[in-house]
Amino acid sequence: MAHAAQRFDEHDEAQLLDAIDQWIARELKPIVREYDHADRYPTHVVEQLKELGLFGATVACEYGGLGLGATTYAKLVMRISAVWMAITGIFNSHLMLALAIEKFGTPAQKEHWLPKLASGEIRGGLALTEPDAGTDLQGIRMTAVRDGDDYVINGTKTWITNGIEGSCVALLVKTDPGAEPRHKGMSLVIAPKGPGFTVGKKLDKLGYKAIDSAELVFTDYRVPADHLIGGVEGQGFYQVTEGLTLGRINVAARGVGIAESALALATDYAQTRKTFGKPICEHQAIQLKIAEMATRARAARLLTLDAAAAFDRGERCDLEAGMAKYFASEAALENSIESMRIHGAYGYSKEYDIERLYRDAPLTVIGEGTNEIQRIIIAKQWLKRYPNS
Repeated sequence: MAHAAQRFDEHDEAQLLDAIDQWIARELKPIVREYDHADRYPTHVVEQLKELGLFGATVACEYGGLGLGATTYAKLVMRISAVWMAITGIFNSHLMLALAIEKFGTPAQKEHWLPKLASGEIRGGLALTEPDAGTDLQGIRMTAVRDGDDYVINGTKTWITNGIEGSCVALLVKTDPGAEPRHKGMSLVIAPKGPGFTVGKKLDKLGYKAIDSAELVFTDYRVPADHLIGGVEGQGFYQVTEGLTLGRINVAARGVGIAESALALATDYAQTRKTFGKPICEHQAIQLKIAEMATRARAARLLTLDAAAAFDRGERCDLEAGMAKYFASEAALENSIESMRIHGAYGYSKEYDIERLYRDAPLTVIGEGTNEIQRIIIAKQWLKRYPNS
């Protein structure tokens, strides 16, 4: 990732982000409200994402990707999330699958899977969560038993983005259920759709509409042993936690987009709406809200870019990513609520975009590890980094 960031200079970044801005204005803004309210999957937008190269955004150029660093990628996600956060889920989960293969896969796995993932020919995601295991990943029950040249997989995953419309997932499984500590018995397997792989149901959600989130059921599902990422059992937990670092930077960037968009909507409305003979932005109560919203949005952006820069330098940055994800997602939630309150009754109407931000924001405090676990991670990493001398 650090090497990719060096190849992509400021001029290239500016051109890419300008193209993304134009695409957002032309293709996303006119349809977001319609598709969100109807919970309709944006098939044509997926095709546009392929053309833009976003399914290979962080994949190395040698495999057909754009080779973006985390910093450029975060800026891109912020822009899209300010208009339609759900769209970023289509390619982020997909890129976490690609990252696992690129960073930990065998040479053969990289050569076979990465070009197809980068082009969008194969689309998928990361399948970690189970009905009884979310934040506690070591509590998963899905098993993969070796049988000759195959693994036979049984179990259920839930809340899987791209589970319906995608064609492949990386499954976190137990290859040694009795291992102690538990994480040493976990492995990551590339699982394309096939016999024994069933999409259970589409999950109906408060927000994050138009994007498929599904339950996946595996019953005696067979996958070749060479689909084990890295070719060695027991490495899955480590492989996943590495991927979650980039995932948390992505969620932080989504939070920034929502927080900044909520601020922009509130700023515009407060200068237009009048009460007691003057714009409401001239009332001190509204000014206090806007000041807090602006500060939260700015701080969230800086924390996110700081974490992304550390990732690009190749540094361990679970502390920075945790801080960014925690703060930016809380900023998204708080700014969306405050913006709705500034809008008054209109903020509760589906005719105004703030109600969508209000529904989308809560996902960011849950996804890629709840904010409760983020605070624990932050504290542990902080104390480890700064021990008592």
